[in-house]
Amino acid sequence: MDRPDIHNRPDLCNRPDLYNLSFDALKDLLVSWGQPAFRAKQIRTQLYQKLSSDPAEMSDLPKALRERLATETHIGGLTLKRVFKGDGGLTRKALFAFPDGVVVEAVLMIYPKRATVCVSSQAGCPMGCVFCATAKLGHLHDLTPGMMVQQVLWAAREIEAVRAEFDPHDKAASRHRLTRDSLPTHLTNVVYMGMGEPFNNYDNWYGSVERLHDPDGFNMGARSFTVSTVGLVPGILKLAEAPLQINLAISLHTARDEERSALMPVNRKFPIADLMQAVRDYTAKTRRRVSFEYVLLAEKNDTPEEAEELADLLTRGGKMLCHVNLIPWNPVSGTNLARSTRGRVTAFRDILEARGISATIRIQRGADIDAACGQLAGSSA
Repeated sequence: MDRPDIHNRPDLCNRPDLYNLSFDALKDLLVSWGQPAFRAKQIRTQLYQKLSSDPAEMSDLPKALRERLATETHIGGLTLKRVFKGDGGLTRKALFAFPDGVVVEAVLMIYPKRATVCVSSQAGCPMGCVFCATAKLGHLHDLTPGMMVQQVLWAAREIEAVRAEFDPHDKAASRHRLTRDSLPTHLTNVVYMGMGEPFNNYDNWYGSVERLHDPDGFNMGARSFTVSTVGLVPGILKLAEAPLQINLAISLHTARDEERSALMPVNRKFPIADLMQAVRDYTAKTRRRVSFEYVLLAEKNDTPEEAEELADLLTRGGKMLCHVNLIPWNPVSGTNLARSTRGRVTAFRDILEARGISATIRIQRGADIDAACGQLAGSSA
């Protein structure tokens, strides 16, 4: 059981979501009920270590407290509607619903000794990037910290299902070099690269990281988190001052302002020069490497000339502390875009590497269930 279904229970929305509560807020709630403060530690352990999703499962709590939690709180503000399986079950997309029916998605990807969940921070997205399916939805909802936590804890539980269903003889297992011995036993990485722009929902996004990082709770190291932004300069500068050492990825996609503005309207407000200065300020402050995400579109931004211009941009004024993650575009209906060929992608990478810039090509995962990069659009098919 993942959690009580609130899709048809709007009354639950007026109750506090336990995932939304900080530890201090949870303690205050219990004290207001006349409970000893140590009960908050027990509930935190149940939620984040034992991955309980129903008060009835919290057997170390008194029955009366379990019953009160069941009637006066809920666990998770979203309803899990369906899980789609792709790549032989090694990629899984969860479709969650808000009480009003708006949907949002999270994706679990299994690799040798590694499990990554791609989390959504908004339902839909207001940023308007032309190559992204989510952008076509517009902005529908901001997610609360608890809703983001809920996606991560779903993935942590789902790993057990992956392990139970794993077939080492399946072609997908061979293709992804997975054996029973190399299957991950726990979630290792959280990337905020799903639906939405995290820095448009900064406080809620950062709050979810704080809850998941809590050493007495889920206890995930700060460097196991990565947040991706389209280039919102204020958010980059704010993250530079944050105490947690979270990894930063930036969607770039071209080194030319005119082309980037056509692909990503945000560039009109934060042009490339401003973005690069913010990144240099960030790396100077944090000493952490930034990843640039670069979606390759046939005949638009995948030419040798574009690769050289990108290399110029990233070495101008001194080599930037960065890595380039090249992403062959995943098809999105209703666009006039095309995917770069493997040869052009490889040639692009080779030019960057020849210029001394670290670059890799992202492995496509989840395209068979519309779960690949840029394809999340709340599919319920």
